[in-house]
Amino acid sequence: MLAYLGLFASALIAATLLPMQSEAVLVALLVQGERPVIALLTIATLGNVLGAVINWALGRFLLRYRDRRWFPASDAQLARAESWYQRYGRWSLLGSWLPLVGDPLTVVAGVLREPLPSFLILVTLAKAGRYLVLATLTLAWLQ
Repeated sequence: MLAYLGLFASALIAATLLPMQSEAVLVALLVQGERPVIALLTIATLGNVLGAVINWALGRFLLRYRDRRWFPASDAQLARAESWYQRYGRWSLLGSWLPLVGDPLTVVAGVLREPLPSFLILVTLAKAGRYLVLATLTLAWLQ
């Protein structure tokens, strides 16, 4: 249970305020081989998507705090993500798993009032897809 909680927390934090590598936690648990892969993928995805929803809410309701130290995206990151989002629209959320622009992109989705249902669908596909690819590569490497 503690391993699942650690994975969930690392995935959530990785998508929000602090730098964190949830991928390293997932790979370590996959290498141990003590837990079902589907459970690990589900928990990592849920944590990471919840972190993205927090970013969406920050963008939607708390943008006025973007100059605060704890805000998850710098002005430069927000500008880059906003440009990307305006260019590709909601489909840019499929890039929410990407380093550097992914998390600010989820903040911008909130700023630009992306509806939560479409946000959840696209972000879940992106984040689950990343973890699935990582798990597939890890398990193939272990063979």
